[in-house]
Amino acid sequence: MKVSILGAGSWGTSLALILNQNQHQISCWSYEKEDIENIKNTGQNKRFLPGVDIPAAITFSNLLDDCLSQAEVIVVAVPSQVIRPVLEQIRHNIPAETIWVSVAKGIEKKSLLRVSEVLQQVGGIAGDKIAVLSGPSHAEEVSRNIPTAVVAASSAANVARLVQNLFSTPTFRVYANFDVIGVELGGALKNIIALAAGICDGAGFGDNTKAALMTRGLVEITRLGIKCGANADTFAGLSGMGDLIVTCMSRHSRNRFVGEEIGKGRKLTDILKDMVMVAEGVYTTASAFELARHKKVEMPITEQVYKTLYADKSPLKAVQELMTRESRIENRD
Repeated sequence: MKVSILGAGSWGTSLALILNQNQHQISCWSYEKEDIENIKNTGQNKRFLPGVDIPAAITFSNLLDDCLSQAEVIVVAVPSQVIRPVLEQIRHNIPAETIWVSVAKGIEKKSLLRVSEVLQQVGGIAGDKIAVLSGPSHAEEVSRNIPTAVVAASSAANVARLVQNLFSTPTFRVYANFDVIGVELGGALKNIIALAAGICDGAGFGDNTKAALMTRGLVEITRLGIKCGANADTFAGLSGMGDLIVTCMSRHSRNRFVGEEIGKGRKLTDILKDMVMVAEGVYTTASAFELARHKKVEMPITEQVYKTLYADKSPLKAVQELMTRESRIENRD
């Protein structure tokens, strides 16, 4: 198939390598002209994925029209907060039968929409033409063919299976799923808990603390997910618990890194200024905090991460407040 990828960062590039293995025709777009030129000149994406060779069959351009021409499938791999302006440039030039695959993990600020909802609202794309690909999958490992399993979710069974077949390789296993809400929220909200896990590392807390945060974090992710219409079982799968584990524990996790630096006492603005890649959880924390308030869902870890990031709250004080909350019965909240 002819597949266009919006976004030539580490994840967009890794997915291009996966699709190339299956002999699809791949074109990648990036806003950064300099990045595209470097990829063409060196055969590597040295800024985002150094050391990984890119086959010449994969084309790169900073011109949207060149990338999207006659695309049968469009993969959305740009940060969630810039999807709207990108869509506004291309929404009138895409055939109605084109399949869209979102791999962005976030909740849009102000609108509080999931990425698939932004695609429908801004692009006028039918819900049964959209799939979400998510799961425990760091680009640094996927690009080197380290065994990975993810989920392709769509409200349309034929689209979920098409995307499943499109991306499946001997080292990249794709499961089909039909809970788009759950898969999207699991992928977005786990970044908040990864920030909390990083704060624990940076502040010098131990494995006990991180295990408690991850476990209770999954509870509040599930709680909000159910309120938004997701299936609770989804959060026990790859796009929920699986993605939560890898993002909270891995040295590749940008969100865990940001949290760790916060825990060491650095300011958020200084941390982000030094980063090449986007830590989606920073923006998702603010969106999820507002969404939880709107839905009247209690999310104590998310609330404390929000206050630590945006109200300059001490990580020590945040953990203390979590530990001294009113006693509960575990399986009733």
